[in-house]
Amino acid sequence: MFSAFEPERRASLYVGTMRRSHLIAAASICLALIVYATLAKLSGRPALMGHHEAYWVVVIERFSAYGLLGFLLSFLLPGRFSLACSLVIAVAMGLELMQAFIPDRDPGFLDVLQKAAGGTAGVMLAQIILAFLPRPPS
Repeated sequence: MFSAFEPERRASLYVGTMRRSHLIAAASICLALIVYATLAKLSGRPALMGHHEAYWVVVIERFSAYGLLGFLLSFLLPGRFSLACSLVIAVAMGLELMQAFIPDRDPGFLDVLQKAAGGTAGVMLAQIILAFLPRPPS
C-alpha cells in the first residue's frame, strides 16, 4: 500500500542523491586540481603569488587544498573519520612518491606532513559540522 507521505519521501531521496552527486563532483575536481598542481612541471604549476612566493604561502596552499579535500571526503563519508583521514593521507603520500619520478620535482617528508595535517583538519572540521546538523528521518 502507498502512504500519504510517499511523494515527500521520494523527493527527499532525490535531493539526497543530488547533494551526494554534487559532493562527488566537487571532491573529484578538487582531487584533479591537487594532482595537477603536484605533478605538473614547475613552469606549468599554478601559484598564488607568482613562482617566487614565500615558503609560508606554499604551506598555506598545501594545507588548505588538502583541508578542502578532507572536508569534502568527510561529507561523502559521514561518521567514518578514520576512512576519510586514511584516504587523504594515502593521496598525500602517493602523490609525493610519484613526484620522485618527475625530473624537476622533489618529494619531501615535511610536505607529506603538511598535507596530511591539512586533510585531517578538514575531516575534523566537517565531522564537527556534521555532529550539529539535523539527521534526516529514517
